[in-house]
Amino acid sequence: MKLRALKYISPFLLYLGAFRAFSITGWEVWMPVFYGFIVIPLLELFIKPNASNLNAAEEEVVRTDRSYDILLYLVVLLQFAALSRFLYGMMVDELTTFDIAGRIFAMGILCGVFGINVGHELGHRVNKFEQNLAKALLLTSLYMHFFTEHNKGHHKRVATPEDPSSARYGEPVYLFYFRTIIFSYISAWHIANDEMRKKGKSIFSLKNEMVQFSFIQFAFLCLIFLLTSWLVTIYFIAAAFIGILLLETVNYIEHYGLQRKATGDGKYERAMPEHSWNSDHIIGRLMLFELSRHSDHHYMASRKYQVLRHHENSPQMPTGYPGMILLSLFPPVWFYVMNRRIKKLQLLSSV
Repeated sequence: MKLRALKYISPFLLYLGAFRAFSITGWEVWMPVFYGFIVIPLLELFIKPNASNLNAAEEEVVRTDRSYDILLYLVVLLQFAALSRFLYGMMVDELTTFDIAGRIFAMGILCGVFGINVGHELGHRVNKFEQNLAKALLLTSLYMHFFTEHNKGHHKRVATPEDPSSARYGEPVYLFYFRTIIFSYISAWHIANDEMRKKGKSIFSLKNEMVQFSFIQFAFLCLIFLLTSWLVTIYFIAAAFIGILLLETVNYIEHYGLQRKATGDGKYERAMPEHSWNSDHIIGRLMLFELSRHSDHHYMASRKYQVLRHHENSPQMPTGYPGMILLSLFPPVWFYVMNRRIKKLQLLSSV
């Protein structure tokens, strides 16, 4: 593996902490949560963001380096290994409520950081092998419809009123959860059903992507129930739900209050870097495989994570994703910080 790619092993520190939490008890079970949402946000307050981009020659070398892809493939194996260890430990260990909650949160973080986040990256790839890996990762959070809605819905409608995954100005994150979770799921069904109609097939066909996902997820839950118990199955569902909330909180902070201009006939201007919040804070970037360089991701969705770029005209978050996630949980503080930035952006765009 090339040395440059080794910087992306930092997320595996979080993984090791979570995996260890599945075999211990007491306060140490909560260390992954402490590391992810206390240590990293504090560090990012003192470490300056890095806005530098690779030059053309470096980008070409990095883009074709398979080491970056291998790291993502490794995540798939590790995620299922962690889930297996989590389920086994919850089944056989004598645990207090404190221990159970800590393990569920640790697994929930993996569902968000490894499961959905890396599933998102692989889901944008064009080959079936990587897309199937993406679906496998999304299965560990029971959020396979994200593959359909995100790629075929969100990227087309981002920063418009039609997009359930784009947070509106003044919308608290807790109301956003209900809107995005419910309407993103409905949107995925609409997209999949429309695809069937265009092919002249029944929407109830097994070729319908959402029908497939529903069967797979139901079968997965049945398998967990048969191998463990109804209580452990509930613990898994709780962990998956935490992963879902992490994803949707990230969706909230990525597009909050940003809008594309309507061009008429129900159409909007092209999604540009200024329609997504960007963060160049280095720890958050590495922890989430560059997800926080979100402006470039929406500008060029096919660009691999290791070559995502900083754009001078993209709106910048005051800190990295872990800190912004915490900030969003306190709506009055969030509005105070972010609404001022939006108003400043509006003034600059009107000049």
